[in-house]
Amino acid sequence: MKTPPDILCLYGARALRGFGDGFAIIILPVYLSAIGFSPQQIGIVASASLLGTAALTLIVGFIAPRYELRSLFLAGAGLIAFTGLIFPAAQTIAPVLLVAFIGSINPSAGDLGMLVPLEHALLTKETADRDRTGVFARYSLIGSLTAAVGSLAAALPEILASNGWPKLGAIKLMFYGYAALGLLAVFLYRRLPRDHSHVANVPRAALGPSRNIVYRLAALFSLDAFAGGFVVQSLLALWLFQRFNLSLQAASLYFFCSSLLGAFSFPVAAWLAKRIGLINTMVFTHIPSSLCLIAAAFSSSLTVVLSLLLVRSALSQMDVPTRSSYVMAVVTPAERTAAASVTAVPRSLASSISPAIAGFMLAGPFSGLPLVVCGCLKIGYDLALLRMFRHTKPPEEIA
Repeated sequence: MKTPPDILCLYGARALRGFGDGFAIIILPVYLSAIGFSPQQIGIVASASLLGTAALTLIVGFIAPRYELRSLFLAGAGLIAFTGLIFPAAQTIAPVLLVAFIGSINPSAGDLGMLVPLEHALLTKETADRDRTGVFARYSLIGSLTAAVGSLAAALPEILASNGWPKLGAIKLMFYGYAALGLLAVFLYRRLPRDHSHVANVPRAALGPSRNIVYRLAALFSLDAFAGGFVVQSLLALWLFQRFNLSLQAASLYFFCSSLLGAFSFPVAAWLAKRIGLINTMVFTHIPSSLCLIAAAFSSSLTVVLSLLLVRSALSQMDVPTRSSYVMAVVTPAERTAAASVTAVPRSLASSISPAIAGFMLAGPFSGLPLVVCGCLKIGYDLALLRMFRHTKPPEEIA
């Protein structure tokens, strides 16, 4: 079937954001290290960024029914441009924390931010139940593929520095490129049609009949995100830099391969979901990825570590499109934006705490401790999700 124009615009905007996030998560710790920040301070900055993302996403999720989606999309794209322009001017801890909190740069590989619940709601509105998981898989695939290319672009400062550019200046140039991507997203979101129907259909409460399901999912997702915060890609890159003296070029190549494997896992996840169900797909691909992470923490071989991390990348992201599809499937249409926000915000809040803790762990005697903690907590989350929701089926699985 022909893809609706609205979805094509969202796919394009997701591609721009994916590319920007792909290099930003690698450039961010390099930039902060270059201006003299310690691992502990970098962890605190990552936490501030995730905390700010959580606050903004929560606000947007609850006000979205009262505003035109197109206007909110444009505001989110403008924030991306603002962040890229302001971040290079921040040199000390206070302004860096402020920009990290109010800005859009996300130190995690996950797709977080105010635009996510808006896009999820619009994607679901334009899609039939039987096609929903496939649409979310393509949406996630586009984001991961462009993030992979963005990871390769993170090597540009090192290439420019080898040709005579000041390294700090080359890194700042990447932030300006990030701002340009935000401006391009503005042009895409402007193509979305205006919709004034929200004025006559504002619900009394953002969450109604699905409140209990949403809150239980939010609690579980927060545990998963808290675990993931111990190995956000910025800190994982820092661990590889410190433990194995990995170069920026080698790191960009690894994250390119990692994003590529994660991207190709999305259509596999959609295929699996049609056969074993959304919940089973989330759980039985997640647990092996956590075991790989734990094993990597104890290995002293860079080859073994990178191999284990790549296997993890091929499995750990299969719950991304399936999780989004499941949340949209088990709530009413009027609750979709709020549900996407309420399930995303605890993830951001929980993941904003653990990077700061991980920063201190990285400076401790066993630098692989964050990986072990992450893997163990994620296995606990998977088992709890399976127990609580294995009987709650989306419409397409009820026969």
